[in-house]
Order: sequence, then structure tokens, then C-alpha cells
Amino acid sequence: MTKRIFRSICLVALTVFLASIVLIMGVLYEYFSNAGQSQLKMQTSLAAQGVMNEGMEYFHDLKVTDYRISWIDTDGRVLYDSKSDASEMENHLEREEVKQAVSNGYGESRRYSATLMERSLYSAQKLEDGTILRLSISQNSVFTLFLGMMQPICIIFVIAVILSIVLAVQVSKKIVKPLNEIDLDNPLSNEGYDELSPFLRRIDSQQKQLMGQKAELHQKEDELNTIIGSMNEGMILLNQKGKIISINPAARKLLDTESDCIGKDILSLCRNLDLQEILSGALQGEQGERVILLHGESYQIDADPIISENIIKGTALFFFNVTEKEKAEKIRREFTANVSHELKTPLHAISGYAELLKNDMVKETDRIPFAGKIYGEAQRMIRLVEDIISLSRLDEGAVDMRHENVDLYDLAKRAIQSLEPEADASCVTVELSGTPVAYNGIGRLLYSMIYNLCDNAIKYNHENGRVTVDIQDEENSVVLSVKDTGIGIAPEYHERIFERFYRVDKSHSKEIGGTGLGLSIVKHAAKIHNAKIDVNSCIGKGTEVIVKFPKQKGNQ
Repeated sequence: MTKRIFRSICLVALTVFLASIVLIMGVLYEYFSNAGQSQLKMQTSLAAQGVMNEGMEYFHDLKVTDYRISWIDTDGRVLYDSKSDASEMENHLEREEVKQAVSNGYGESRRYSATLMERSLYSAQKLEDGTILRLSISQNSVFTLFLGMMQPICIIFVIAVILSIVLAVQVSKKIVKPLNEIDLDNPLSNEGYDELSPFLRRIDSQQKQLMGQKAELHQKEDELNTIIGSMNEGMILLNQKGKIISINPAARKLLDTESDCIGKDILSLCRNLDLQEILSGALQGEQGERVILLHGESYQIDADPIISENIIKGTALFFFNVTEKEKAEKIRREFTANVSHELKTPLHAISGYAELLKNDMVKETDRIPFAGKIYGEAQRMIRLVEDIISLSRLDEGAVDMRHENVDLYDLAKRAIQSLEPEADASCVTVELSGTPVAYNGIGRLLYSMIYNLCDNAIKYNHENGRVTVDIQDEENSVVLSVKDTGIGIAPEYHERIFERFYRVDKSHSKEIGGTGLGLSIVKHAAKIHNAKIDVNSCIGKGTEVIVKFPKQKGNQ
């Protein structure tokens, strides 16, 4: 702005100077012309007196340098001319000044000669005898006058330019200074030009709007960062060149990178070929989905192109941990296969026995044993279906089961009494120790846990073996321990024994008629009660299962 003001002031100053020069030159030229014309008129009057007194004798020995004198007869013929031969000159009767003198007694005119670049002033006076005496003088043109005054004009021009520059610098600084000192943070507090008041009020109004919008944007940004930062799923935003413009903590953890990865190429952080393939498709406007392995877990990557005005601006990548989903799917498939297998075996047995009975291929003495086998297989199926129903309810969180205050010692006692026939048949002694403990939980599930643990301890025990059930009330937990002297479990199977239908000794399990779901029910019931299960076992030395139930406020 300072440069524009400076240029404007200099331009105005130069324009005024040039206009002044033109005006002054015109006025001076006209003034000198009028003065010369007046002087010429006076000289003409004096010369006319001399001619009237002396006639042609007046011109003898007359020395004239600045003026030209012509004496013209009444018919326009030149009688005398101080510059040229009068006999060779043309008739002057039609000259303007001559015509005026003939008519009015005096005439004058001014004529410009383009050839000589000068102007001539003429003055003519009629004498008493009717002849005309004319005097003329040459006057330089305006251009010639300008050239003659070029030196002083140049000096004045240089002085004017210097003054214009100095004044332009000072004035422009003075004009711009209030503008440069405007406090834009407080527009209404400025004291400057009144003409700026509407502009400053507008700035103040817009600043208030911007402050409000900025606060709103900060709030939304904080909310978005909070949401993105608390997401368990990884999220990465990329520009159209595949450079990272935003990444949340979950994604940084997955890619083992820090916040300084902004602006880096995503493929420099993760060189997975599947990721590269779906990213390439997304940058071309195609949605992609792929499951890849990161840190030993399965992650589903969704790549969605970001399109604005039909132009691909970038890509959004989302990382979903599907490890548990895949495990659940695998368990579901195994569960379906195992259920089918477990149901098919007793059904085939029942079908075979029934077919023999139907075709009367069984001796009369074998009918009762066959019926007993059919009944046994049917009971096995019933137990299996009941366990499957129980597991389904536990998978749903047992929301329809009510919590109540129960005595774990009493539940253990009842479970042991229910298993006395099985214990006697297996020649296994079951003992209960500990103290009565009141616990707030789901009685049916707690009973089922103790029953299944004791049932397994009896089934997988040796003849004349022992099972010890112990209930202890500790400071922060209630501890249930079921210890046997049975066949034991290898350490590598300690975690897998709680899987559905998993059996360490499959042949022995078939013989004793287990469904393979008992410990799965124990695991789910413990999870619902936030209990922790520990297994201590050695092959041939027995197994101890310890369940620790955390005490709640109502249990302390």
C-alpha cells in the first residue's frame, strides 16, 4: 500500500508540474505576443508620421533590423519593402491587416510559418493619401520558446522530482502509519481515520463470529479426538498419495509407530502385500476388505475411498480385531461337528437295538438287556442335550437366573450326596472339609460347578481313590478346591480341558459316559461369577482344581 501511495503522489506531482509548465508557457507566450503587438502598433504610428512628412525620403538610409517595413499603394502594389525587392512582390491588397487598414484606418494580424517554425505579427495603418504603411516583426513559436527555457525548466523539474519523492515518502508513511498500528485483536479500540470505522466494526463482528466458530471447532475436534482416541479399532486417514494425515493410538500401537508418522507413507510402516493391494484399489475408488495377521492376531482391514465432488481425496483405513470372532467361528464349527458326532453315536446304538427288537431277532432272555442299553443311550442323549441347553444359557450370560445368598459348604455337601452312587460304584471315597461360607451368587450354577468338578474327579480316579472337597473363607475371596488322586492331566492340556467336547483320554471318557461339556459349564459359570480357575495336576498323581470367588460388598 505504501508503494501505491508513493507512486500516486509522485504521479500527481509530475502531472501537476507538467500541466503547470504547459499553462505557464501558454500564458507567457500570449502575454509576449500581446506586448509585441502593442509595441508594433506604436512603432507603426511613429513610422506613419515620418512617411507622411517625408514621403519616400523617409526610407533613404533607414536601417531596420528587428522590424520589416512595407509601404503599399492604394491598389495593393508594394512601393517599398525593407527586406525584399518591392517590384517583385505580389499584390498585398488581400492581406488581412491591409484590408482592415483600408476599411478602418488600422489593421493587425498574426500568421504562423510552418517552414520557418515562427510566427509573424503585422500592424498596418492607413496614411492620409490612402496608402498603407505596414510593420511586421517575427516571433518565435511556443516550441522554440520552450527549447530556449529548457535549462531552467530542467532544473525546476529535477527539484520538483526530488521534492515529490521526499514528500511522497513522508506522506505515504504518515498515511499508512495509523493503518499499520491498527490493533486487529481489539478493532474498536483503535483511533485512526473515521473512514475506517465501518471497516473496523465489520472486522470486530467477524472476529466474534470466528471466535465462536473456532471454539465450536475446537470442541468438535476434542470430541472427535476423544472418540477416535478411545476406539479399540485402529483408524488411519490417508491423502490421495497414500501419506498419513491422521492416525489414532490404536492404529499407532498396531503399526509400532509414534505420532511423528504424520506425513509418512503407510507402506513404509507396514509392508503387508494384502494391505498394499486393498490400498491401491481404494485410491482408485474401490472399497476393499481383507484379513491380515498383525502381532499374531487376525485383523480385518476395511479401506474406504474418500470422494468429494467426484474426486478421490484420500482413503480411510479401519483395523478390526477379528481374532475372537474367528476363534468363536472355529469353536462353533467344532461344536456343531462334535454335537453331531456325540448325538449320532447313541442314535445309531438305539436304532440298531430297536431294529433287532423290531425284526424279532433277539432272544427272550436278551430283550431286557437290550432295553436297558436303549435306555442308557437315551439317558446319555438327554444329559448331552441338557448340557448343551445349559451352555447356551450361560453363553447368553444367565440373565434369567437370580442371584441369592447361598452356603457353598451346603451346596458341596448336597452335590457329594448326589454323587454317592457313582462314587460307590467306582470305589472312590469323597470327603468334604472347610467351613460354611455365605456367598451371593446363582445357586443353580454354583451347585452345577461343584457337581461337575466332583463328577470328573470320581470318573477319572483310580479304584480305591480319594476326592477331597474343601471350602475356605479367606479375606478377599471364597476358595473352592476339588482334589483327586486320579489319572492326572499333562500340563499342555490344562487350558484345553475347559473346551467343549475336549477329552484328554477319549477312550476312557466313552467308557464312563461323559458328555465332554462338564468343565465347559464350570468355566462359563466361573466367568459369570468373576471367579478364577487354577489347575494343578501331574500324570498319575491326581488333579486339583481351585476356584476363587471374589467377595462382593454383600459377602464381606
